[in-house]
Amino acid sequence: MIKKGIILAGGMGTRMSPLTKAVNKQLLPIYDKPLIFYPLSILLLAKIKDILIIVNKGQLDQYKKIIPNGNNLGVNISYLEQESPKGLPDAFILGKDFIGKDNVALILGDNFFYGQNLSKMLLNCSKLNEGAKVILHKVPNPELFGVAKINNLKKITSIKEKPKKFISDFAITGLYFFDNKVVKYAKQLRPSKRGELEITDLLKKYLSTSKLKAEQLGRGGAWLDTGSIEDFYKTSLFVSAIENRQGFKIACIEEIAYLNKWIGKKEMLKAIKFYGNCEYSNYLRKLIS
Repeated sequence: MIKKGIILAGGMGTRMSPLTKAVNKQLLPIYDKPLIFYPLSILLLAKIKDILIIVNKGQLDQYKKIIPNGNNLGVNISYLEQESPKGLPDAFILGKDFIGKDNVALILGDNFFYGQNLSKMLLNCSKLNEGAKVILHKVPNPELFGVAKINNLKKITSIKEKPKKFISDFAITGLYFFDNKVVKYAKQLRPSKRGELEITDLLKKYLSTSKLKAEQLGRGGAWLDTGSIEDFYKTSLFVSAIENRQGFKIACIEEIAYLNKWIGKKEMLKAIKFYGNCEYSNYLRKLIS
């Protein structure tokens, strides 16, 4: 079982400069909520209650203003500061004490997921006992992504980073589930030519022992990387359209905690008071009315 989750919310956000010179990208708004709420909601939907958020050095106080320690959600949230970006697998080296002897999920702080069967898929992934599992999504331009080729048993047979020749149109998204060997494997990695530890190299460790499986974000599901200003606003427009048409909120973290019965009416009222007079508070008020 996956008991712990890490959100990697570091990075410099250079593609969104000058916005990110003063504020971390994950604290900028996707429609009416900070971006960090979206990856956090994914871990909550997977019923992971022990969460580590890795942030840039000097930005810890900004995060604690909006997501303090998880008491308001009935979960445990802790933080670690990252001196400088060293690649995705560095999250497991930094978080080795947090992970301990448990299995762990990792989600990138700038990834957005949406889908009708998303909760069911996440709960299935959180049952992982051995090996690793990644979430795949079909894309029209696989040459821009790390891609995976899979067989009929959902096992990955090969991985290629930004392939020049077509091998698959299944992109590897920024959501991963690992057994406890991930810490050992991450420590064995060496930096690539760009000076960072590569997630592809980490996944290949599991691939070499036939322990790498995949789940697909099905038709109708959406995976968006908000790394650029254009993608950021496309995601915001997507959330706005869905919420205003269907009347529910995406990534309302209090709603997920409430439906999971981790918090009650008392905590919801505290959240309403904390957020103040806004549409988000009105939505929470409707949930308990």
